[in-house]
Amino acid sequence: MKLDRRHFTAAIFALFTALTVTSPVLAQTEGKDYTAISPVQPTDDASKIEVIEFFSYGCPHCSEFHPLVSAWSAKLPGDVAFKRIPITFGRGAWANIAKLYYTLEATGDLAKLDMEVFKAIHDQRINLFDEKTLTDWVVKKGVDPKKFAETFNSFGVMSKVKRGDQLAQGHKIQGVPALSVDGKYLVGGKDFSDQLAIADKLIAKARSEKPGKPPGKK
Repeated sequence: MKLDRRHFTAAIFALFTALTVTSPVLAQTEGKDYTAISPVQPTDDASKIEVIEFFSYGCPHCSEFHPLVSAWSAKLPGDVAFKRIPITFGRGAWANIAKLYYTLEATGDLAKLDMEVFKAIHDQRINLFDEKTLTDWVVKKGVDPKKFAETFNSFGVMSKVKRGDQLAQGHKIQGVPALSVDGKYLVGGKDFSDQLAIADKLIAKARSEKPGKPPGKK
């Protein structure tokens, strides 16, 4: 059977279109680009696609990743909820800087000092793992000392740190920085740029799996 040029061109175009439409979802390899989280972890809002960055201020790779993931997360569509979870891996020193994150969040100073904490630890070699040192540092940065002290050791902050470690265990986090998508997928990648590109595709995959929501709809 002969296929004339017109039909051949139409067939090629149809195949290309199909591949283009499905590629954001299908161009992922389990075990290479992502790891399936089992059991699937609950999210805060089932109507949103939840992306979590697990990190620690004490991790030098997290410091390098922070500007990239911040720029990336700022451009996420409205149906994606991005949040950050500082974890400790059971280390006392990392517990203090996890508490620091939640305290700065509560006092309204996080946006101003977030990157500054990374720089202080990794560039200036300031020992923010020590409670007195980190308290002196934040006060010098303009944080209200009374408000900071009351919040840092509060039940609320301690509960958030504990909950963060529980979430890390549920998501099977072995190292940081790590990204999870919708409680289903732990993002892989050979470098930070690759990790964020894969996260975009896993977000598309998670979106296509939402019940009653056509792919691409918010």
